[in-house]
Amino acid sequence: MSETFDLTVIGTGPGGYVCAIRAAQLGMKVAVVEKRATHGGTCLNVGCIPSKALLHASELFEEAGHKFARMGIKIAAPKLDHKQLLAFKDEAIDGNTKGIEFLFKKNKVTAFHGTGKILGAGKVEVTPDKGDAQIIETKNIVIATGSDVAKLPDIEIDEKQVVSSTGAIALPKVPKHLVVVGAGVIGLELGSVWARLGAKITVVEFLDRILPGMDADVAKNFQRLLKRQGFDFKLSTKVTGVKTSRSGVKVTVEPAKGGDAETIDADTVLVAIGRVPYTEGLGLEEAGVTMAERGMVAIDDHFKTNVDGIYAIGDCVRGPMLAHKAEDEGLAVAEIIAGQAGHVNYGIIPGVVYTAPEIAAVGKTEEELKEAGVEYNVGKFPFMANGRAKANQTTDGFVKVLADKKTDRVLGVHILGAQAGELIHEAAVLMEFGGSAEDLARTCHAHPTLSEAVKEAAMAVAGRAVHM
Repeated sequence: MSETFDLTVIGTGPGGYVCAIRAAQLGMKVAVVEKRATHGGTCLNVGCIPSKALLHASELFEEAGHKFARMGIKIAAPKLDHKQLLAFKDEAIDGNTKGIEFLFKKNKVTAFHGTGKILGAGKVEVTPDKGDAQIIETKNIVIATGSDVAKLPDIEIDEKQVVSSTGAIALPKVPKHLVVVGAGVIGLELGSVWARLGAKITVVEFLDRILPGMDADVAKNFQRLLKRQGFDFKLSTKVTGVKTSRSGVKVTVEPAKGGDAETIDADTVLVAIGRVPYTEGLGLEEAGVTMAERGMVAIDDHFKTNVDGIYAIGDCVRGPMLAHKAEDEGLAVAEIIAGQAGHVNYGIIPGVVYTAPEIAAVGKTEEELKEAGVEYNVGKFPFMANGRAKANQTTDGFVKVLADKKTDRVLGVHILGAQAGELIHEAAVLMEFGGSAEDLARTCHAHPTLSEAVKEAAMAVAGRAVHM
């Protein structure tokens, strides 16, 4: 006999598991459906968490090999234990996925493992890898199925020589030459991991810049830093073919606007051109759910589809494909279903590139403000002039604050530098409450800290930075 639930969430990535837990906290009887053996979705299993473990380990490897001696720490040249490196990464995955399993049990969330399909309002079919399908009766459904790797036409990803981000976090050895197709966040992060461990990195990007969508000033300066780290860039270039053999991979490229072709010899190719919503096989068309552009699920301002009782969040709906955006949507939709006032402010969602140095941003870029015809002031402060950065020898980068010319309200903050991903949140909090550059400039910051650079950038908006 089938069970009946108040809410069934399909997908247990950051959006789905947070939605389920919050709904359970609000008194609902909740079920989740997950096709993987472990919870956490792409983020915890093959994305955010394992990649950060590898980034952390490779940064320490780089420091031990090239920076310790300058601090008076003398050690033998570090040697890479590749097997243990991957085990370290797997420990991070295991710890986090088991944590979600514990939280589900704690909050009495019922988990079903198998492929979920919506049969209509109030009915979800779960088909496990082995055994018979089961029907879940439910008052509400939240689609939180996330996204999948975007592929290039006629190029097969075998996860051995031609890999996606999934294969790139599990390479059996450090490649001699890794060609990264796509100069977005994922490609640059994973490229930097293997670069620090000894790989030659060539980045091929169709556009004329790296990190499309981010502040151009930040991207330009960051590209310069990556070149110093050994990255080679081929911008305004398209990949026209990839051929694999026992001896390696031959990547054929040519100018994006047409021209002579060139062949690049590599042993591994990482395809990192973005992600696409994962909605295939969900039964959305049969259930009458309206779709939006690029395979996304169409929703209203309250995450509701055109079918009563069916909602959608995360990577399969509009907005940035970020785990924390999905989490906030998961909280909001659970509260809305419970009759509360859930809300997400899409204008203030931080974005971080977890390289070394990091990049973090929140709010508008200069390009967006110019396009919108908004008059603004800029305050900029380099980490080279920050006492803590000098002491730590992490002086690359800067903080940039964009404030409305008339009201001084902060419209965007962009940070290139060490710990940028942590520093950005004081800007996010300030902007959430409509704060001004002067508010930030007059807030006392502890000394010596990297966060003082944020204060000084805010002071620079009015031309009164002290340390430059």
